[in-house]
Amino acid sequence: MLKIRPATPGDGATIASLVRELADYEKLLHEAKGTAADFQRELESPNPVIRVLIAEWNGEPAGFALYFFNFSTFVARPGLYLEDLFVRPALRSHGIGRALLRELARVARARNCGRMEWAVLDWNEPALRFYQTLGARQMKEWIVHRLTVTEIDKLAQEA
Repeated sequence: MLKIRPATPGDGATIASLVRELADYEKLLHEAKGTAADFQRELESPNPVIRVLIAEWNGEPAGFALYFFNFSTFVARPGLYLEDLFVRPALRSHGIGRALLRELARVARARNCGRMEWAVLDWNEPALRFYQTLGARQMKEWIVHRLTVTEIDKLAQEA
């Protein structure tokens, strides 16, 4: 019934569709700009920045996990950063999210990662409860900061 597999460039449309569903769920659909071509182009590049796992339930896309690697100066090892995890609402409570995270843990272990990290919206109680069942800890002392294109351009143009 459940299959977890790495995405290929041919999955660009599936990824874009799932990202839009996630954005809609998070009330951020207006921010979801990625297209099938964007995801395909990144997955086809010689050194893709992203990696994606696709979850299929009975042969149909059920969810995804999009991640990338970073590096921790404190543990002096790579880390796996989970940018997005999404399971279609109708297919939740089938173990799909846990299976995606289990596969990510296997990837992290194989890459000798010292950490797996991700961010969760503070109102997303179902996700917060789910992650606690995995033993994940909220890092309340760390506050996420973000620069978007406008701020990046402004900072980059400083003398």
